[in-house]
Amino acid sequence: MHKHHRALGLAAAPSGTRSGAEIAKLRPVEPVTLLRPHAARRAARFFVEKFPGRSLYAVKANPSPELLRVLWEAGVTHYDVASIGEVRLVHDVLPEATLCFMHPVKAEEAIAEAYFDHGVRTFSLDTVEELEKIVRATSKDGVPASDLNLLVRIRVSSDHAKLSLASKFGADPRDVSALLMAARQAADALGICFHVGSQAMTPAAFAEAMTRVRTAIVDAAVTVDIVDVGGGFPSSYPGMEPPPLETYFAVIHETFESLPISYSAELWCEPGRALCAEYASVLVRVEKRRGDELYINDGAYGALFDAAHIGWRYPVRLIRDRSSRVRPMQFSFYGPTCDDLDRMAGPFELPGDIGPGDYIEIGMLGAYGCAMRTQFNGFGAVATEVVDDEPMASLYGAAADDTRSNVVTL
Repeated sequence: MHKHHRALGLAAAPSGTRSGAEIAKLRPVEPVTLLRPHAARRAARFFVEKFPGRSLYAVKANPSPELLRVLWEAGVTHYDVASIGEVRLVHDVLPEATLCFMHPVKAEEAIAEAYFDHGVRTFSLDTVEELEKIVRATSKDGVPASDLNLLVRIRVSSDHAKLSLASKFGADPRDVSALLMAARQAADALGICFHVGSQAMTPAAFAEAMTRVRTAIVDAAVTVDIVDVGGGFPSSYPGMEPPPLETYFAVIHETFESLPISYSAELWCEPGRALCAEYASVLVRVEKRRGDELYINDGAYGALFDAAHIGWRYPVRLIRDRSSRVRPMQFSFYGPTCDDLDRMAGPFELPGDIGPGDYIEIGMLGAYGCAMRTQFNGFGAVATEVVDDEPMASLYGAAADDTRSNVVTL
């Protein structure tokens, strides 16, 4: 992310602008992404210190170089990369980081570049064809690599998650035993991985998945060195208030300890949303009101992709120079492009007297919001500002007291 001060007119900004309200005083014409490095740092330290294993940041959630550096400084040393582009990015930004290529379907050329040029040794797979591809791509002069960590992805349920990841990847249960045995022959370290789906709302999702891991190990009778429980760790959104993350960690630890695995086996996880959701919010301006519909200057082709396409609800608050005693209403949003698809149904609860010229802060957009932004229709040049107030919601006990009200006065 880069600061576009010219678009914002920030040349006249006072020093010490540290909250969305302070930024709104400048009357920005375009959206402003508000970055909270301290929130990402706190989330990273939480996982590093409390998860009973190794945490790999899932880069796809937010590939910002600034964020990558924050997580590294907070102790995250391993990164889940899903493309050769992410491999190159993280290797360039964090040359000492350990990269794990966890997309189960990869181009053979991408595997070879990752292995020979960027030091990647960990790859996931869910078919024999992908295993053969990895072996070929990492061989030199016909000699197979002897230092591969190969993680077989098994299919598990996404029933407890708000966004399913159960249909695209994961070895069919009928094929798992043969695949594990074949991967064991090619691997220095053999692992099993899975993904319970995004925003898993109960630790039971991981308990059930670990039952399938146990079955796979017993049926294949192989020694497993790594168990990777993937992502799915939730963040807090309106209508989606999960239990404490410690309860997830406790269930994962208990089930891991009961598995028939190597005495030195490692436990991994791949948090994405949980590490970066609280990192960013977006300040938008209301350009028009039509009944219970607000036309704002960001939307489905910007930071609000999930709000438009999968109905995600984000915390919102009104920021303006006068208070409101009007009862809240439920609104939907239209984004700035010409498309009817650029609509966020919500509902988003805001004071009933909101209107053109008012500003809205939309929270918890550090995950996927910043990463999904496009330049469609000529929109998308968004300024960024670092702030040090608390995020609008938090699973780390740090949400600001004033977020209990959905109005902030300038």
